[in-house]
Amino acid sequence: MKKLTGLVALCCLALSLSAQDYVELNYKLKTGSEFSLSQESRSETYITVSEVIQRTTRDYNNKMSVKVTDANPGKYTLAWAYTDIKFNFNAKNQNIYVDAKTDHPDEPLQGALKLMLNQSFTVEIQGNGSIVKVDGLDALLDKASEAFAKLKTDERDAYKKLLKDQFGTDAFRGWLEQLLVIYPVHGIKNGTQWEESVPLRGGLKGRIDLYWNLQHWDGQTAKINTTGNIKTDKVETFTIEEGIQATASIDGTLTTNYLINRESGFPSIAVQNTEMKGEYVYLANRKKQLKKDLKVPVKIVTNASYKIKQIK
Repeated sequence: MKKLTGLVALCCLALSLSAQDYVELNYKLKTGSEFSLSQESRSETYITVSEVIQRTTRDYNNKMSVKVTDANPGKYTLAWAYTDIKFNFNAKNQNIYVDAKTDHPDEPLQGALKLMLNQSFTVEIQGNGSIVKVDGLDALLDKASEAFAKLKTDERDAYKKLLKDQFGTDAFRGWLEQLLVIYPVHGIKNGTQWEESVPLRGGLKGRIDLYWNLQHWDGQTAKINTTGNIKTDKVETFTIEEGIQATASIDGTLTTNYLINRESGFPSIAVQNTEMKGEYVYLANRKKQLKKDLKVPVKIVTNASYKIKQIK
């Protein structure tokens, strides 16, 4: 009898230790909790037209506040707001640098970004990190576009497009879907890989197949690595800066290293790198002096780092 009791005890201990190898990861947010997010990123695009390489760079140094306004089982509503925006755009010998907090009367974009500061919009996410919807951001951009009212029509349209491409709902949601980890619905252990597919949003159309891997976890943190395979839809059209309609045949990879705060589920730190290569096809347009479709090699490289800190 004593041997049987000892055997049962050993089995229970083994099962207990095995269970300890697994961890449940998800977002655990409380109404009223507040976070600050900082972003530093640089994106470089290289296109080759008639054997001439054209380089476009976009630099961001932004800060945002995030407040949990509603917390229900498996669903959260977050109020987001930009608290600081520094944006640098450089293309074809044109440089636009703006600091939303520093007045620059000669730069219309500065006035628009200033109007965006401390204006909230909402993001609804599920408990695993899937984004349900983004509300109020396009309305905020419409209001910010009032800064372009005195410009000529073509200039006004160009600035509106630049603002939407960089800060609009599709651009923001696509960025956030690539930043937040989408957790599995079951417990996992070190070495476990899980996957999810999300659409490319904004300019390029296509999909990203994301593969997450749990490297290590303890009572407070988890280290997760992500790789993503990017592939554009070859028939979907989009508009480049010059107003030319184009399609894109581009493949690429995304890698992200996360340090997760298990108390909230948000990454405390995330370092992300993306590289894409392929070609644009500028569609024939006589108004743009394109008599026939033009294939344009393209390369896009983006490096970014993010920090999220709970302040309340």
